[in-house]
Amino acid sequence: MPVKKGTMVRAVREQLENSLEAKASDSRLPSYLFESKGEVMDIQNDYALVKFGKVPTPNIWLRLDQIEEFK
Repeated sequence: MPVKKGTMVRAVREQLENSLEAKASDSRLPSYLFESKGEVMDIQNDYALVKFGKVPTPNIWLRLDQIEEFK
């Protein structure tokens, strides 16, 4: 099932580590990306804007293949 606005997701460690996006910023990826729920706020092309609401962090753009539905 494709990810859409409002879907609760988390980052997929294997897809995010060593990606171009990870190399372009701080290499220390915070654990909340993989352990907590984030809500998809917007989708543009191959990217989703994810808001992790339980922690005080900025929204983050992740490729669709770097996230999975949080179950």
